[in-house]
Amino acid sequence: MTFPTGEQYELQTRTASGELRATITGLAAAIRQLSLDGVDLVETYGEESSPPYGAGIVLVPWPNRIRDGRWEHEGVERQLDITEPKLNNAIHGLLRYTEYREVDRTQDSVTLAATVYPQHGYPYLLETAVHYELVSDGLKVTHYLRNLGHESAPVAVGTHPFLRIGDVPTDSLTLQLSAASHIEVDDRLLPTSEVPVEGTEWDLRDPRRVSELQLDDAWGEAFATDGEVVHTLTAPDGRTVSMWSEPEFGFVQVFTTRQFPGREGDAAIAIEPMTAPADAFNSGKGLRWLAPGDEWEISWGIRFGGF
Repeated sequence: MTFPTGEQYELQTRTASGELRATITGLAAAIRQLSLDGVDLVETYGEESSPPYGAGIVLVPWPNRIRDGRWEHEGVERQLDITEPKLNNAIHGLLRYTEYREVDRTQDSVTLAATVYPQHGYPYLLETAVHYELVSDGLKVTHYLRNLGHESAPVAVGTHPFLRIGDVPTDSLTLQLSAASHIEVDDRLLPTSEVPVEGTEWDLRDPRRVSELQLDDAWGEAFATDGEVVHTLTAPDGRTVSMWSEPEFGFVQVFTTRQFPGREGDAAIAIEPMTAPADAFNSGKGLRWLAPGDEWEISWGIRFGGF
């Protein structure tokens, strides 16, 4: 049977805290399910539906938005397809509706790959892959990008997981972000400035209860502790689920909704690590240029604690 989310890759392992399971979809290499002894660590959805709000998908070769889908390089204007018609933007890269192919698979890991072919506004050829592996304290994710073309290509990486601790309401959790600046946006959710969070409502370096938050916001100056950037949700009983990443993920987008299918009335919260913010093809902020033949490897993960 063919599902709207493509092939389903079921992973499992035993940890000191219990049985850890994940389901990765072929479509957009998305995390559809992650649980520890039956307690969900991400928002789940049925294999028969498309990822709601882009839940768990990979965002390559750019995350977030590009204004009017238009950017310029060396005097040549490029026009990407508009994929967010309401705000007239190109959003979340070029692989959102692509099915990745299996490269390698074990009981507790899977590697999926997809090619970005030259197309409107992006005349570059990239090979991409993502490796998911269940580890003793959660899920580790590693992205690989390689420029197969003959000219340097702009790239950025993001993902869109919704985190939770499934046996408590998300509204009762607190959110802490390791980020020192907030990105101000216009009515099309495109950056206008970046300001320090010190003394503002955007300072989430100290935890804030999710029930108080309504967010579709990005932060910059993500800072590392012991080599990792860590953003954390904490339950009243002290259990945690965290988004950790390598320092190259210098930005994070946080999105809340109370309309996630099956979760109406309680918050669902996406904590999205990004190597570049919105409109990076125009600002250059966080953007990486891969020379022909160059490769880029970068990792992040979801970690549980106190279970």
